[in-house]
Amino acid sequence: MSVVRTRFAPSPTGFIHLGNIRSALYPWAFAKVHQGVFILRIEDTDQDRSTQAAVDVILQGMKWLGMAPDEGPFYQMQRIKRYQEVLEQLKSAGEVYPCYMSIQELDALRETQIANKLKPKYDGTWRPEIGKTLPPIPEGVQPVLRFKNPKDGFVSWNDKVKGLIEISNEELDDLVIARPDGTPTYNFCVVVDDIDMAITHVIRGDDHVNNTPRQINIFKALGHAHPTYAHLPTVLNEQGEKLSKRNGAKAVTAYEAEGYLPEAMINYLARLGWSHGDDEVFSVEQFLSWFDLDHLGKSAAQFDEAKLKWVNAQHIKALSQEVLAERVRPFLSALGVVPDDRLPAMCQLLKDRCDTLVALAKWVSVFYAPVQPNSEELAKHVNDVSRPAIALLKGQLEEASVWDVPTIAQIIKDVLSQTGLKMPQLAMPVRVLLAGTAQTPSLDAVISLFNQKEVVERLSKA
Repeated sequence: MSVVRTRFAPSPTGFIHLGNIRSALYPWAFAKVHQGVFILRIEDTDQDRSTQAAVDVILQGMKWLGMAPDEGPFYQMQRIKRYQEVLEQLKSAGEVYPCYMSIQELDALRETQIANKLKPKYDGTWRPEIGKTLPPIPEGVQPVLRFKNPKDGFVSWNDKVKGLIEISNEELDDLVIARPDGTPTYNFCVVVDDIDMAITHVIRGDDHVNNTPRQINIFKALGHAHPTYAHLPTVLNEQGEKLSKRNGAKAVTAYEAEGYLPEAMINYLARLGWSHGDDEVFSVEQFLSWFDLDHLGKSAAQFDEAKLKWVNAQHIKALSQEVLAERVRPFLSALGVVPDDRLPAMCQLLKDRCDTLVALAKWVSVFYAPVQPNSEELAKHVNDVSRPAIALLKGQLEEASVWDVPTIAQIIKDVLSQTGLKMPQLAMPVRVLLAGTAQTPSLDAVISLFNQKEVVERLSKA
């Protein structure tokens, strides 16, 4: 069997979002599973809409996810000479021809066809045929180049997702493969690239299904077999519309900034169109050991941010406190917090209540920066009943010679015994004063992670 070679070929005309990255994930995984080669190709021939900023998001997003290509990135605009060489080959073989039909003429033709309830397509006016007289060449008009699509027969392929697909050549018109300025078009460049890069499997969104028969015919004209195709169902947004920037999709780098883990993102995206039994949460290593094309879904998948957060939370919980501490450091830095050696223990204590690294960083910052207690909670919990107990607790904590959980737990127990209060009557106001909220993990564990002096100062504000 030949070496598996897959590719991700985004167009940098908008910021890459999760639907796009899902289309990169599967070819990346397939190449990894088969010890193959994963290629990144930037399809930037649409110079009016392509931007470097969009390219940067592609590169940053893939780096964050750990999906570095084995080859590339290759840029189509840097391969123009190669495309022109192949165009000359097709010209010499009589597979392409110049077409002088103007945009206005083409629009009028389509309107007529639609009015007559016909499928709108180019009618072959400028296609040379034996015994056919072509119209006079108009002056000052630069022609496009059209590919001579076969008129008879069918194009068929066994799609790894959709099964056998067969399309009559009569349904296809003669595709424009070079613009008037000589710039090659998408469907032509894709074929040349896939040939030159020896792509064996094309795994992409099903919005490309209509392009596939056209590309297969160009492969045939160039004397090459086409790759194996797998066309992935669309990813929908939470409103059931196609996930796109226009419909509110965020750039993939936004999720990095919001504190999602790359391994959680891969886990979630993998399940948007593929499954391994009922497994919901898994590592990247497990995914790569399980992935195949046979279990790709046939129905559109729907993005659910709540589910993504849940998956992210599971991965956060699974990290060791040391690894989690390193992951959260950049987010603490963004808050102006410089952590110390207490950080791993803080992460261990707090991780079960956080679904993003941003949420974890905000919790951790409570231990390092002054807090502003919620006024309602302050009024509710810090009152004439709790103040004497808080003062007693403060005094005993200030005098403590050992600062650890067992010692602090015993002090809390003693204060409750001396005051006759129940735990919530003491714990709630102390939490509000220390952390700014009445909802925290175990009180003794929280207190132990504060500096002793800081605890005394905050309780003094009761």
